Amino acid sequence: MKDSRMNRGRFAKVATVPGSDKWEQAILRKTALYGRTSDIRTPFGRDYTRILHSTAYRRLKYKTQVFFSPENDHVSTRIDHVHYVVSISRIIADYMGLNGELTEAIAIGHDLGHTPFGHDGERIISRIVSEEGLHQDQNGKPFWHGKNGLRYVDDLELLAGPDGKKHNLDLTYGVRDGIIAHSGNTTGPLFPRKEAIDLSRFTAPGQYEPFTWEGCIVKLADNISYLGRDIDDAMILGIMDQKQYRQFSTIVDHYTRARGDGPAGMNNANVIHLMVTDLCENSSPEQGMCFSTEARTAMDEVLEMNRRYIYFHPRLQAYKDYGERIIHTVYDALVKLCEDYDGQLAYTRKQFPLLTNGFADWLANYQDGGVQGKRNPELANRVIYRRRDGLLMYKHAIIDYLSGMTDRYIEKLYREQITF
Repeated sequence: MKDSRMNRGRFAKVATVPGSDKWEQAILRKTALYGRTSDIRTPFGRDYTRILHSTAYRRLKYKTQVFFSPENDHVSTRIDHVHYVVSISRIIADYMGLNGELTEAIAIGHDLGHTPFGHDGERIISRIVSEEGLHQDQNGKPFWHGKNGLRYVDDLELLAGPDGKKHNLDLTYGVRDGIIAHSGNTTGPLFPRKEAIDLSRFTAPGQYEPFTWEGCIVKLADNISYLGRDIDDAMILGIMDQKQYRQFSTIVDHYTRARGDGPAGMNNANVIHLMVTDLCENSSPEQGMCFSTEARTAMDEVLEMNRRYIYFHPRLQAYKDYGERIIHTVYDALVKLCEDYDGQLAYTRKQFPLLTNGFADWLANYQDGGVQGKRNPELANRVIYRRRDGLLMYKHAIIDYLSGMTDRYIEKLYREQITF
């Protein structure tokens, strides 16, 4: 077993801090953000609080992590997962000597693009986007939550400024990059990329590594955070039995003995401690961020068992079918409205007021004023939908709207469609 204290601060010389090679690019914003002379926050501190106060962040508490709409209050939702990633990321960043504020800002925003019904909802919406020809990246993946997260923080999330008007979040490049680059598998040592590319070049998860070491931390912390938590949740819900649980415990026990520790029980806290410690012990700027061979083997074995006993459990298949029916029903209803938006609006408002009013109010924040060119004077954000694009514009807007919904809100819209 290595002495973890020997590595403390090892990454300080490559931290994204004032005067470092990547600092100026990392704090760059697409549009200059309004400022206050009395503001005491750093650029990444401002990003953290802007995400914290966003509606997309608040909606995470009602979005699926693995298990849909659990009645047990102790089973994780998406926001619980985000909190784990924030905590794990900050511990690693502080130990390594990297910028903890940047790390936390990326971590709290990394899953803002998740859809209702978790990864299953993501696959359903991705298929719709592909079938409808709505994606611009013809050779890439049409939709994934990392890309959608960047879409939300760049164009869709709005906050009131000191002038009382709604503004875009206008986050820094370092945080925006960390959000879209957190997706994708990492098998070997992880190094940040050197170039500050246009983030629209991302056409698939994992296509490019993060721009900063801090972004690399979040990518790895994301993997650490859910392994044990999903197992704990499966045990709470009775998805797994004691025999299967002992198989997980055997994997952890083999790993702890290989590193020279005593036996450790199989629970989320132990898994996080072991993997965080292993990462900190084995990483350096020269060798990259990496786990030991034993830890990587243990993580792969646990993930494979999670797939076998949890993610592909028969009980989850009915949930997947249910989510697909809901998303398609609500999408089709909105498309039908938008085929003749002005002509159908009054009728649809009477038949489906929750669906129609919600979409119309949301759309008004991002749409141009048409021929008259009139927009609400309280809106200072960028226009992203042009009426001249017709039904195509509306379909893009529908996907954006659906992808940000919580599980329970889209369920309400579905029930409105099937009840009288």
